[in-house]
Order: sequence, then structure tokens, then C-alpha cells
Amino acid sequence: MSVKQHSLGLRFLLTGLLLFAGLPGAACAQTGQSGTEVAKSRIDASRMLKDLEFLASDELGGRRAGTPGNARAREYLVEGFRSAGLQPLAGSYTQEFTFRGRRDSTEYQGTNVVGYITGTREPERYIVVTAHFDHLGIGRPDERGDSIYNGADDNAAGAAALLALARYLRAHPPSHSVVFVAFDAEEHGLQGARAFVAKAPIPMESVVINLNMDMISRNDRNELYAVGTRHYPFLKPYVERVAARSGIKLLMGHDSGDPRTEDWTNASDHGAFHARGIPFLYFGVEDHADYHKPSDEFARIHPEFYKSAVETILDLLLEVDAQPPARPAK
Repeated sequence: MSVKQHSLGLRFLLTGLLLFAGLPGAACAQTGQSGTEVAKSRIDASRMLKDLEFLASDELGGRRAGTPGNARAREYLVEGFRSAGLQPLAGSYTQEFTFRGRRDSTEYQGTNVVGYITGTREPERYIVVTAHFDHLGIGRPDERGDSIYNGADDNAAGAAALLALARYLRAHPPSHSVVFVAFDAEEHGLQGARAFVAKAPIPMESVVINLNMDMISRNDRNELYAVGTRHYPFLKPYVERVAARSGIKLLMGHDSGDPRTEDWTNASDHGAFHARGIPFLYFGVEDHADYHKPSDEFARIHPEFYKSAVETILDLLLEVDAQPPARPAK
């Protein structure tokens, strides 16, 4: 899809959002499963959609690690972190690392984007919010002749959500310090997350939780999964409280280890935190028809679901910040 078509798609999506906002009661609340009202939107949805549109555009060529398109995405995120008011961590907004390709012995360069907000009451304890920004690049054409794997849902959506959450928390300072990390080279085996955990610029024993977002912008059944409560059952009440007032269906699962169902415990960057015993919640949707295909494009996301998903994730982040879970002794 051309950049021009992407821009046209954005106008239609934004028009829909504005029309929705004009409906009676739409600006006030949504009703969750329990009938509890959700406060009006705290996320700048139109700006978040613009960020997603750029990150998923053809001009970035699928954002594969080590490519010029990936570098442009990284620069965009660095500027986004800076303009959101995040502070650089360890003196820089970037963390460089090298890794070996899984199919060859070539050494590749990757770069994470990192920023943080200092907590007002617990500055030495950290909530780490993450999403990867790389994707598959340019590959085999599909039946339409499209060879650019744009990765709108996987995972431009998560990267754009990082910026939206950062803007909100900068304007509403949290109690705990919150570190935002856009990981590179997730598609190469969680390389960016592994590098961050191995040489973290913060003490990992002070991390309260990792909240990871990967594929959060579309689902036909209005379902978003919060994965991790089987491993860390003390997180289940947080998910239950937020689910009761969410505008979408926030479900638990995909972490049972049952071979009859997909286990997402190590499916994305949270796996690197889990390996260190750090509690995590992974937010994502089940695979759709465009997963890892050139057709995973901006025009195919579900903007209302996406907005509600990010609002729900923010709600859970604020729950954890207000009352952090007590990790049981090992």
C-alpha cells in the first residue's frame, strides 16, 4: 500500500473516531462487563494513530533490524520519547547491542530505545513498559504483489502505544519510576530484550513488573489477553479489577503449558524478564489472518479496539503503580 493510501486511510479512521466522540455519552464513559463505568479517554487516540501510521508505512520498508527503515523508526521513537518529556537512561536514549543471526553466523547490530519518568514516591523502584518496534522487512510477495511486511499490528501498534502512555504519565507523574523500552530485533529471537536484561541500566531486582505489548490493535471478538497470571498468580486480582471496568474483553490464559493450547510465556520480549524471575503481564491478541504477512497494514487495524486496549493497559499500569504487588519469597 502506498503512503498516499495510508494517509487516506487515516483520514477515514480519524473521522470515525470524531463521529464516535460526538455520540451521546460517548465522551463520558463506556460500560465494561460488570456495568462499571470507565473514565473518559486519557489517551490521545488521533496522535497515537498517526504514530502507528508512520511506523507501519511503506517508506520504512518493514523495519527489519539493521535496515535503513529500522533506523528511521528508531529515530522517530527517540524524538517521540524526547518530545514526550522522557529522560534518557544512563545518559542516552539508545542502547546498542550485537547478536548473531539464527540462520547464519553473521553478527548484526541492534539498538533499543529507552527513556524513563522518575517516580514521585518510589523513584528507586521501576515499572518497565515495553514493546518491540522491528518487524520482518521486505520478503516474498503475496498474491497482490506486495513484498513489504509493514507489521502494523506486529508491532507498530505496541510502539505507538509506548508513546501514548509516556505522554500521559509525563502529564500525570507516577509514584514509581517508569521505564519505557522500544526493543529492536524481537523478530530475531527477543534479542533486544535479552540485551537489555543482560546489561540493564537499572537494578533488575528493583523492577516491580514488566508490562509488554505486542499485537494490540485488532481483534474481531473484542478480546485482549493479559498473559502471565499462571506464573505470577498474585497479579490475577489486578487483571480482574481492570477487566470488570474495561471497554473490551480482557482475558487471562495462553500461559498454561497445556500442549493443546498456545503458550505465549516466551512468545515476545517479556520472556527475557520472566527468565530472570521478574513478574510480567503480556498484552496481545490471538493471531489473525494477516499475521506475519504483507497484509498486516495500517488500514486493517481496528481503531476503536486499539484505543480501548491501550486505555485498559494504562488502567492496569496505574493499578500497579498505586498498589504494587508483593512478590512472594522464593
